[in-house]
Formats: sequence, structure tokens, C-alpha cells
Amino acid sequence: MTVELNHTIVPARDPRASAEFLAGILGLSVDPPVAHFTPVTLANQVTLDYDRLDDFESHHYAFMVSEQEFDAALARIQRGGITYYGDPACQEIGQIYRSKRIEGRRGTYFRDPDGHLMEILTPGG
Repeated sequence: MTVELNHTIVPARDPRASAEFLAGILGLSVDPPVAHFTPVTLANQVTLDYDRLDDFESHHYAFMVSEQEFDAALARIQRGGITYYGDPACQEIGQIYRSKRIEGRRGTYFRDPDGHLMEILTPGG
């Protein structure tokens, strides 16, 4: 059997708002609710199931996107006035990174409304 990730739960104070935020950045849509979850489905059919919680630690989620999708997402981030960073420590404000290991790979980090660290990156190579 091939093992694949099917879904992961993303804790959020306002699941709908958080799902809409990420879907808007990535150019996706929010799916209809499944039970009490607010899902966003990625191209590989993995769902991010947003769930209402009041107390949680922030997590890191990274999304591989094409060069064109990266440019479009970055433009949405910039138009939205969302602070983005060239490093996971969030010190390099307004920067994108270029991988030292994978030629052509670039990426950036930003925080969602719940403080989760989101990353978009290109495959490079």
C-alpha cells in the first residue's frame, strides 16, 4: 500500500476566516463544511481541516507551488499588506529566499490570522 497524507487538522480561533485567508493567498476555494471542519483541498487532494480551538501552539505549513503560482500568491500577499519574510525566524521582513541547496528554488514565509507560519516555495531545479 502506498502511504499518503490524507488530511491534517489546522487549529483556528475562527476556522472560516482562517481557511478563507489561506485559500485566498493560494488561489484556492474553501470547501463546504465536513462535520464541524472547514476544509481547504490542495491539488494532491490533501485537505487542511480547520477546526475551532481557543488555545493552541502555532504550526508550520509549507506549500509547493509553481513559479507562476508563487508570483501570484506573493502579489496577493503584497496587495493585502501582509508581512512576509525570507526566513523562518521572521527576521528578514519583505524578503523572499533563494535556496542554497536547490538551484532556482525560492520561497517566503508569512503568518496567518492565528499565528501559524505559512510558507510558499517553488520546486526549483
